[in-house]
Amino acid sequence: MASDDLRVEGDPRLEDVRLLDERLYEFNAAASGVHDGRSLAVFVREADGSIAAGLHGWTWGGTGFVQTIWVREDLRRRGVGKRMLVAAEAEALRRGCHQMHLDTHSYQAPGFYRRLGYEVIGELPGWPGNDTRIFLRKRLA
Repeated sequence: MASDDLRVEGDPRLEDVRLLDERLYEFNAAASGVHDGRSLAVFVREADGSIAAGLHGWTWGGTGFVQTIWVREDLRRRGVGKRMLVAAEAEALRRGCHQMHLDTHSYQAPGFYRRLGYEVIGELPGWPGNDTRIFLRKRLA
């Protein structure tokens, strides 16, 4: 491969990113022998179908992972985030998972996750700026 074959893209097509995710999953499944990976999403939708809150991630190999959780500002502090996370945990448990994993930044919601039983398993200081990225895990019943 020549260096001119490389293209740095700041706004890749979603289908190209999805292809990378699929190929990495295929490799991981073949290497580990674990082929139970599935997407996981929970949404709160308005009557017109628009998303007011949502969570997405995946389950694989006994672990549920939350990639993104977002609640529209006017719905925050009303239990919506907790309900979505509890629903995701229940689905992960139903799928045979024994733990959940997620990460957040120090300016986001680490206290929220701790109150719901998540424990800090690692930190990456200095990202972004003087903030910290925090990695958390919760063991499921």
